[in-house]
Amino acid sequence: MRYTYTMRQRSSCSAVDSHEREGHVCRNIRTLFNFEPPVTDEEIRSAALQFVRKVSGFNLPSKANEAAFDAAVDQVASASRTLLFSLETNSPPKNREQEAVKARARAARR
Repeated sequence: MRYTYTMRQRSSCSAVDSHEREGHVCRNIRTLFNFEPPVTDEEIRSAALQFVRKVSGFNLPSKANEAAFDAAVDQVASASRTLLFSLETNSPPKNREQEAVKARARAARR
């Protein structure tokens, strides 16, 4: 699947992000497991795209690297989907809206 890249899709993470230096994960890559409603394919692909961007260092690959970049996104999305639907937990699913409110509160404290 080919991607049409837009300015909105650009990552806010950079190699010099202070949170990365502290050992935190890129803010754009979200936890996807154990939510109600369950994760969607679009969310999985978005996370895969962010991961490949981070690992490759490209927000937009060149034409020469586009096929490899897109293949990597497909592979990461597939592996993520397999993982997410194979995991088990005894914890009740988290509420997306409540978690979003908590995330906004954390962001406001930064």
